[in-house]
Amino acid sequence: MKAWLIALLALPFSLMAEQRIVSIGGDVTEIIYALDAQQSLVARDSTSQKPAVAIKLPDVGYMRQLNAEGILAMKPTLVIASELAKPSIALQQIEQAGVKVVTVTGEPSLSAIHQKIANIARTLHREEQGKSLEAKIDSQLSGASSKPLPVKVLYILNHSGMKAMAAGTDTAADGAIRSAGLQNAMGNIRHYQALTQEGIVASAPQLVVIGEDGLKAMGDENKIWQLPGLALTPAGKTRSLLVVDEMSLLGFGLQTPGAIAKLRKAAEAVAQ
Repeated sequence: MKAWLIALLALPFSLMAEQRIVSIGGDVTEIIYALDAQQSLVARDSTSQKPAVAIKLPDVGYMRQLNAEGILAMKPTLVIASELAKPSIALQQIEQAGVKVVTVTGEPSLSAIHQKIANIARTLHREEQGKSLEAKIDSQLSGASSKPLPVKVLYILNHSGMKAMAAGTDTAADGAIRSAGLQNAMGNIRHYQALTQEGIVASAPQLVVIGEDGLKAMGDENKIWQLPGLALTPAGKTRSLLVVDEMSLLGFGLQTPGAIAKLRKAAEAVAQ
């Protein structure tokens, strides 16, 4: 009886050992590692860059351009994907092939981090580790102020091969800005819109934020202030710029509380 009980208690872990998991989404992959469940990972998508060891896993492509054949070639038993993963038909094809697909919220809010952890922990039978991870996130958030601060922030999205765009509402950047208690300078537009001189001057940002890769794509900091009208804004006159790890700030994963605290600190410096 004792041996039978031990075997029963060990069942979830033996099942984990037999799993072949493909993770889609940098936030998803990071949580899997934090739950110490990476032993069953066989592949990840190209946005999964953290922890650094994850890069050694096979890459099944960009999460918004998924290919069912490429994922199925990894012979997965489980796919854990952000709901932002596209196209949805690729995930449907994977399910039709008999592979379990678990979808994780892609909502750009701090509360979503808890939902992600709980969902993934439950799926991987890591509930206790999940509770510990959530407690750690709570501790990080408790030290950050979200009290409203009237600083207008302009987030510039700039990837190689595309024109620089401003983040309006219904974007992850807007969610991050508001989570820090700040104002989105482009809160009068939706989604990402091309930068125009008239729009930038009218928005009067006090702080400009851009991702590290976005800055590299532009060349250097001087090129940012050459964008139409930006030099005429309060941010342009004081050269108030914050360069961030884009995935950390916008992914609403484990690194996001720290990234938002950094954003808040930069805004507080501007407000002084």
